[in-house]
Amino acid sequence: MKTRLLIALPLLTGLAACNFSSEDKGAQPAADEPTAAQSPRVEDSMTKMEADNQAQRFARLALDCVNKQYPNKISHVLNGPNDVQSPQQLHPAFFGCYDWHSSVHGHWLLARLWGQDKLGAMGPDAEAALERSLTAENIQAEAKYLMGEGRNSFERPYGMAWFLQLYAELEEIAARGGPKGEKAAQLVQNLKPLESVILNKLKDWLPKLAYPIREGTHNQTAFAFSLMLDYAQEHGDAGLAKMVKDKAIEFYGDDENCPIGYEPSGEDFLSPCLEEADLMRRVLPRDKYRVWLTAFLPGIPSDGSTDWLEVGEVRDPTDGKLVHLDGLNLSRAWALRGIASALPPGDTRRAALLATANKHAEAGLKNVSGKNYSGGHWLASFATYLTTGRGIRDGATDVEKTGSITPVDKAPAAMPSGKLAPAAKGKAQ
Repeated sequence: MKTRLLIALPLLTGLAACNFSSEDKGAQPAADEPTAAQSPRVEDSMTKMEADNQAQRFARLALDCVNKQYPNKISHVLNGPNDVQSPQQLHPAFFGCYDWHSSVHGHWLLARLWGQDKLGAMGPDAEAALERSLTAENIQAEAKYLMGEGRNSFERPYGMAWFLQLYAELEEIAARGGPKGEKAAQLVQNLKPLESVILNKLKDWLPKLAYPIREGTHNQTAFAFSLMLDYAQEHGDAGLAKMVKDKAIEFYGDDENCPIGYEPSGEDFLSPCLEEADLMRRVLPRDKYRVWLTAFLPGIPSDGSTDWLEVGEVRDPTDGKLVHLDGLNLSRAWALRGIASALPPGDTRRAALLATANKHAEAGLKNVSGKNYSGGHWLASFATYLTTGRGIRDGATDVEKTGSITPVDKAPAAMPSGKLAPAAKGKAQ
């Protein structure tokens, strides 16, 4: 018998939020009605100059740290005295920005904004930083490190998934051609040895993973699966896409009543509930996703209100753990927009999703600065992922735009029973 976890959520309007008829299942946006991605956002009120200045500010934070070796937090297995080395000796490509994964997504930030021509006079600096770090020699050393004894779980899944995003970003730039495309193509070629190692490790790990990881930090599977799936579909790796989709359906396909009232945990930078919902809109066709979302987050308001999800509060931005909540506000914003992008215009939940996304985006973006390195070494990457819409393809779900590699209606008829544990222990809001 299916067990449901029922959590009382104050201020939520329950199943009345759904309010859709059979006629609009899978409906496309009307020609005169904006998609979720086109709806007014915090960034939309900015002029192009202001937006470019914002992008350049984010890029400056990345440029200031991708070659900054100290302070540094390494996650390093010592197999002998020869393994006692500096961060740059261990990781000649990704030694900066305090830790390996932050360095990887700092390089992704530079690639993203450089490829989109948002950096103006800073463009050559970003290009030079990418070419300096991502040499064939440096990447070979990174690949050799990951293949070392006792390192199977190194940066798995978060850092590995961000590396795949970096690879996919450079591939997209290369596909556009031109001088930047030629440079990006060479960087892609340099990255291939590490891509191969990471793919082999992930494809070996996924079948062995028996349970989802529902925490709000690096080990969370939902966000990593989203990055991995986006890479797989953009890169054309049908095998990885099928593995991730099958695992997502196994882990999350029957989930109900996610305890969002328990969020956030004190050190979260990812929402367990919202990142799962943002993943599943990549996996399920629109009509099935709407039904799944109704069961999973039944209390999304239908009146456009935002008080159902409080913005995360950072009381000490110098504390490396507490400042995670600035990142939570940014990641919640992109997840909420992603969820809305999978709902048709007539769905009454969209207004609340988008308004709440804007509220979180505004709170998160104002705190992206280099004032404190505890946040300055990574928050700009989250801000760039949000403001450039990296996880949303032109406002359409991945299924709608590219077709589902593993359609849900071809999945096994009997899905595992939902075993939804609380996303984070704490006092319910």
